[in-house]
Amino acid sequence: MKEKIINLPLTKKDVMGLHAGDVVLINGTIVTGRDKIHKFLFYERPSKKDIPFNLSGTVLYHCGPIVRKLDSSYKVIASGPTTSIRVETYEHRIISSYGIRGVMGKGGMCERTLEAMKKNGCVYFHTIGGAAAYLADRVKKVVDVWKLEEFGAPEAMWVMEVENFPAIVTMDAHGRSLHSDIAKISGSALKKLIWKTS
Repeated sequence: MKEKIINLPLTKKDVMGLHAGDVVLINGTIVTGRDKIHKFLFYERPSKKDIPFNLSGTVLYHCGPIVRKLDSSYKVIASGPTTSIRVETYEHRIISSYGIRGVMGKGGMCERTLEAMKKNGCVYFHTIGGAAAYLADRVKKVVDVWKLEEFGAPEAMWVMEVENFPAIVTMDAHGRSLHSDIAKISGSALKKLIWKTS
């Protein structure tokens, strides 16, 4: 299957052209965010002006990278995905409030996030678990960091320039979720197995 090249920032039109099952390579500037950043954005609700960079059109990557401080810059050593369901409570509002066009992590998210994706034009990118060093090689540059002293390196929001960062669209803005599809198929198969053995 041929990969689709994704160049950030994304527009809503770009997002509507993506469908669950698309294999993509992402290029451009993404941001990271785990539990503390999500809680801060959800509860404190900083305005777009209070955030030192523009989140509109970017991808929010559920990742707590391992980052090495160099003389005048940073180098990403590992950048594997965090399990996305950890931030399900917060994601719908963050998508709606900050113009994020993509959320990336592993494991997918639930119906409330899917509805926010449909409403706002956003997709979920599932990337490779267990390949943190390989994914770090796709990070070409650390552009900026926010809340480093307050939250610590894994929980800070890192702004990273990536090149050919691999992922699969597993939730789209048309309302389809491969995670939900697989859960239904697995549930149906389990019921048949239980019925046969009872």
